[in-house]
Amino acid sequence: MNAQTVASTGVHLNVRTSGLPGGPTVLLVHGFPDTQEVWSRVVPLLEPRFHVVTYDVRGAGGSSAPDSRKGYRMSRLVDDLVAVIERVRPDGGPVHLVGHDWGGAQLWEAVMREGTDARLSGRIASFTSIGCPSLELFGHFFSSGLRNHEFGKLARQAACSWYLVMFQLPVLPEFAFRRFGGRIRRSLTRSQNLKGLAHWSDSFTTDSANGINLYRANGLEFTKSTTNVPVQIIVPTKDDFLTPAVYADVAEFAPDVRRIDVVAGHWVVRTHPELIAQKIAAFVDAHCNSNGRTVQG
Repeated sequence: MNAQTVASTGVHLNVRTSGLPGGPTVLLVHGFPDTQEVWSRVVPLLEPRFHVVTYDVRGAGGSSAPDSRKGYRMSRLVDDLVAVIERVRPDGGPVHLVGHDWGGAQLWEAVMREGTDARLSGRIASFTSIGCPSLELFGHFFSSGLRNHEFGKLARQAACSWYLVMFQLPVLPEFAFRRFGGRIRRSLTRSQNLKGLAHWSDSFTTDSANGINLYRANGLEFTKSTTNVPVQIIVPTKDDFLTPAVYADVAEFAPDVRRIDVVAGHWVVRTHPELIAQKIAAFVDAHCNSNGRTVQG
């Protein structure tokens, strides 16, 4: 495994690479309140066949934090992704993206920009989203639900999303994580059935306090972009934070989409690493040519 620091807009990112040199590049991005350690059960399963890249997102783990809330906007997160891609694929070749939770949300943003952002054009071969819709799809879920009077499914998702409101409060969420971070971590470990599988370190309290700014800096979007990038979505059907109904209209945003429902909780990458690695590998293989080279565009 090779560790390196990559400079991006206002931060330095802690990046790790491993696996097969010259193989298709698979770049995995974690969510909230995680670090790249969330992938530690998946990465070894990919390393024999792929060039594997992970990094701590800004404000988490070994990466530095921006000096203001604006530093957590989607545009800055996409800047980070671009910086990492340019470092690990200086040859200009494409990568296969994989994101979980907020990692998936920021990768959705990049995938939607692929056709218009010169830095990303031709650089994304495929995208696997695990347990996360795009902000546009999430906004569409609520707006279409209201238009169609689907109040039951809206109420179920609203009940799952209670924390979105709490995270908008000033000061209190940060105080709660810094004061009770250990208890919150133990509670998540228990409620998410992660006993023996938990991946959080002592940086959990700081990572969580910083990561709240992701929710404050980025709101629901009600536009309707589309992408030509092949997309695979893995939906944990027992996710405590997102109901499967959220993904119903994903094909309107990603016409070339494959959906896989998995009977698992939100941290499926911890509880079912073999399944996740197998689905990632199969999707990457489907978008490589007969010589194993990644198909561009």
